[in-house]
Amino acid sequence: MNLLAYKFLKRPKIVLAGFAAVALICLALIPGVKTNFELADYLPENAPSTVAIKVMEESFSEGLPNVSVYIKDVSIAEALSFKAEIAKVPGVTEVLWLDDVIDVYEPLETADAKTVEAWYKDGGALYSVTVAEGWQTDSVNALRDMVKNRGALAGEAVNYSDVRRTLTSEMPKIILFVVPLGFAILLLSTSSWLEPVLFLATIGIAIVINEGTNIFLGEVSFITRATSAVLQLAISMDYAVFLLHSFGRIRKEEPDLRRAMAAAMNESFMCIAASAATTVLGFLVLTLMRFKIGADMGIVLAKGVTVSFLCVIGLLPVLVLVTSRAIDSTRHRPFLPSFERFGKVVVRFCAPFALAAVLLVVPGYLAQKSNEFVYGTSGMHGEDSIVKKEESEIKAVFGESVQMVLLVPAGRMADEAALSDALARLPEVSSVVSYANTVGVQVPPEHLSKDQLKQFSSGGYDRIILYVNTPDEGREAFSAVEKIRAVSAEHFGDEYYLVGQSAVNYDLMDTITADNRTVNVAAIAAIGFVILVSFKSLSIPLLLLFTIESAIWINLAVPYFAGQRLNYIGYQIISAVQLGATVDYGILFAQNYLRSRKTLGKKDALRQTVSGTAGSILTPALILTVAGLMLSVISSNGIISQFGAILGRGAVISAGMVLLALPALLWVFDGLIMVTTWRPFGKNRGDL
Repeated sequence: MNLLAYKFLKRPKIVLAGFAAVALICLALIPGVKTNFELADYLPENAPSTVAIKVMEESFSEGLPNVSVYIKDVSIAEALSFKAEIAKVPGVTEVLWLDDVIDVYEPLETADAKTVEAWYKDGGALYSVTVAEGWQTDSVNALRDMVKNRGALAGEAVNYSDVRRTLTSEMPKIILFVVPLGFAILLLSTSSWLEPVLFLATIGIAIVINEGTNIFLGEVSFITRATSAVLQLAISMDYAVFLLHSFGRIRKEEPDLRRAMAAAMNESFMCIAASAATTVLGFLVLTLMRFKIGADMGIVLAKGVTVSFLCVIGLLPVLVLVTSRAIDSTRHRPFLPSFERFGKVVVRFCAPFALAAVLLVVPGYLAQKSNEFVYGTSGMHGEDSIVKKEESEIKAVFGESVQMVLLVPAGRMADEAALSDALARLPEVSSVVSYANTVGVQVPPEHLSKDQLKQFSSGGYDRIILYVNTPDEGREAFSAVEKIRAVSAEHFGDEYYLVGQSAVNYDLMDTITADNRTVNVAAIAAIGFVILVSFKSLSIPLLLLFTIESAIWINLAVPYFAGQRLNYIGYQIISAVQLGATVDYGILFAQNYLRSRKTLGKKDALRQTVSGTAGSILTPALILTVAGLMLSVISSNGIISQFGAILGRGAVISAGMVLLALPALLWVFDGLIMVTTWRPFGKNRGDL
């Protein structure tokens, strides 16, 4: 490896030209990568709601109603006029209101009060609008201009439009804050003003290459788009720190820069490779999730870490050699303090530190299993966002209202009428719009115009639209989905299809929770195997995995004790991300401990390891923390914001566990390490 690295470094111009060419090509490809904002698209192909959506798309030109438009202080005549205006908005394919359910020219007092109040209440009209795919943003903006201060909007198309708007505006802000803050943190751990610039340039090129090569995926989820660049920067920066720290130490003894860098590449390669491998595997296990957003994020991040590893090993050494004179001329005194005293304190009090960690681990493990979760899009928006405010305004008048569509085989009018009546009797159902209860089973379909008929029947299926007075997820919503599916099965067996956000969220819950055990076990097994091979040890993988898993349990227990609901997507992904991203700290610590134990006893080896690795561990941990906090503070999307907060907190906890609790584990199990590791300390182990 040393000779190979030396020969590689003799061709700096070729290396720089090659990386520059690839980066420029990938930069040009980035605009071609599409962003998918629909969580439903990532459900398994055989999920009931996925199958139902496909059947509806094949049978009906109109989709599911996805916007609720509320207009205040209108008469019946004005409400009908507004309905006509809404129908003219580009992208709007269908508008439903009270006149589609009852005869509004008859006195409303004679109609069913429950039905009337689902559409018209306290002088306000609530319309159910369907906006076509691809028109969400334009149509929602046009509807907002129409409504102005006279009402409010809510629904999935509104959510889509807001998420797209905020993602576009917030991502540059996040990068704008993360880069300078990361630069400031890197200054603390380097001795030259130029070295942080080289670090950021190396990882920046890696990010461009990763983002550009996403073109082969066609599209990525909005969660991946919002987090991948920031995570790649924060997670892979420690590879550059490890390499440069090794180079700085070797350079003191080797005056030839090329030989010193080759030796540093050789020395740090195993540590960096093991760290990258554990992180890549931690992300790749996300592809085992049936909920395909895990695979989407896992592939992009695993690819990103791999590219970062190649850039650190291939590009950074050349950049350092080419700019060595500039690096030397911009030297400054170290800003980080010596960690000698910290090392002494940790070794002296490692037993109490370990005891405190154990006392936190048990309740942490139990608490993180008892968290309350959000599965769908309801957690995307903050309470002070315009989406939540308008949604609350509508709920204040009409209560909860979720639209669902039920497709049943056409031609069975008697069964459809019985089903419509049974659904209307459910306490959760506020209104039912179907051929049977709107047109009437006594009216033959051929008596209706083509446009009238296609609202109810098309492609061999009749369409029943339900309005349910529950949130779009939670116990009440999921109970309503179960009841509607059960009643539908009584009348049509398995020949029905239920479409709607509540049904999608129900299937999200069912799919994501089933993925949990598979992903966690696979992540632990894969990362444990890499550590086992890297250290040739049976005990070290167990110690490192226990340390980081304990940090994960403590981290995910915080929302439980704080009384916060967790978005399950973030919960599922963060377990693999925190394990893969921060186990690097443990690998670096254990590697340095084994190296020190070749000549020192346990106490001195631990003290030297803590003082020698604290700076290298705290630097990437702080960068990851800052990246997470910026996602949390700047992003108004609930999923991304919460993901960032958990990630940032997790980096701090993982670093704390490695620097404070792991030393005690190594002290206690030093003898076990010796008998379960191939030549753990070399021939000269020092005093026990």
